[in-house]
Amino acid sequence: MNARLNALEIPTVGKFVKHIVAAGKVIQESPLPLATQHLVTLRASQINGCGFCTDMHFKDAVAAGEDAVRLNLVATWREATLFTEAERAALELTEEGTRIADAAGGVPDEVWENAAKHYDEEQLGALVGIIALINAFNRLNVLVQQPAGGYQPGQFA
Repeated sequence: MNARLNALEIPTVGKFVKHIVAAGKVIQESPLPLATQHLVTLRASQINGCGFCTDMHFKDAVAAGEDAVRLNLVATWREATLFTEAERAALELTEEGTRIADAAGGVPDEVWENAAKHYDEEQLGALVGIIALINAFNRLNVLVQQPAGGYQPGQFA
């Protein structure tokens, strides 16, 4: 399978991607725990059916030392016992923020309040940013049908 277009070879798209990558670096440097960042990007990518991002974020998380069993259970985090309450709150916010069109009124107050119990304003801001960012990347890759499976950890570092 080949992508519909090579986004990095098209000047406008290449510039766009460069800017959203820069936004991602801001989030990576934030006080939001790296493990949470990995869980969030993986879960949103699964929901959005983005094979490329699911592959990438799984491999990057493993390379960063995350446990593969936890990553395998991200899709079933509600039933899994391997996530902290803070991680569960982040995953719930990720799901609600990713499926925003499915719920009239957007993200429920209870979901936001639960996340706010576990993260300070700086971390919440980073959490909102990473959810928005991964959804943008997922949509880009799904639109162009970016193939999955060939990503190598750190490939875009």
